Amino acid sequence: HHFRLACLFVLTLSALAHAKTCNRYYLGGQSNMDGYGYTKDLPDDLKQPMKDVLIFHGNTDADAKPVNGRGTWAPLQPGHGVGFQFDGKANKYSNRFGAELTFARRMQELDPQANIAIIKYSRGGTSIHINAAGNFGCWDPDYTAGAGLGKGVNQYDHFLATLRNALATRDIDGDGEDDTLIPAGIACMQGESDAAHTEEIAKQYETNLKRLMDLVRAALRVDDVPVVIGRISDSKNGGKLTWRHGDIVRQAQADFVSKDAAAALVTATDNYGYSDPWHYDSKGYIDLGAQFADALYKIAHPEAGKPGASEAGKE
Repeated sequence: HHFRLACLFVLTLSALAHAKTCNRYYLGGQSNMDGYGYTKDLPDDLKQPMKDVLIFHGNTDADAKPVNGRGTWAPLQPGHGVGFQFDGKANKYSNRFGAELTFARRMQELDPQANIAIIKYSRGGTSIHINAAGNFGCWDPDYTAGAGLGKGVNQYDHFLATLRNALATRDIDGDGEDDTLIPAGIACMQGESDAAHTEEIAKQYETNLKRLMDLVRAALRVDDVPVVIGRISDSKNGGKLTWRHGDIVRQAQADFVSKDAAAALVTATDNYGYSDPWHYDSKGYIDLGAQFADALYKIAHPEAGKPGASEAGKE
């Protein structure tokens, strides 16, 4: 009898060891968060799936369409860039990547003990302001257009659906034990579309950004969860500005961050090359993920105090 009890005890302990606690990060925004890096440009160490990092990448949809945000938890691998989609059963990976790969890798370097879970929902071309949405969509929670199941549904709703779908799975790594996900940070790369329209829209950006980040924090159920904003930058393609009122939005991003004790700005984007007038090149996305991780880690661990890549990338 003693022997059997001992065996049972060992089994119970090993079962408990698999119930993971994960730091959960949300990555959102428009196309430079989608990611336009080419997977063929990745260094070999980033081409392999990261078995110990899980990602839930929600399907995007247009405004006035029924809520989507469907997806599945899976190990992080290349292919979560533009063109990625969940087909209802499995992830269909593209030949592109975004900030998620180096974000996860850098977080692991900074915090080797932590388990990392990423929720991603971003949609190219989307603005916060309703009147800058064009054909791409907006994140304004007051959006009311559409009919039937799509009435009033926009990017904010698809984001909420992504979150709901992701959190409906209790056992994200499929080992038979419920995992605990602790909201740990938000990375946002957005603002280009709000800078491309009228000066009036650009001037409302700080107010709109603050409101959206407050709502995303509320959705994550942690009030002061760290937020990192990627500063928009301009390719000045052919000597012309791509984002007409980019300077206003850049200032708004800086002002938001300066007034929020748990927010930081990634400014290294000013140094990135471009693969087209709107999107960074592969090298840019490789750096951007690490910058987001450094900045979020620094907000959460002010005592760490050692300058990370985000300091080095400023000049």
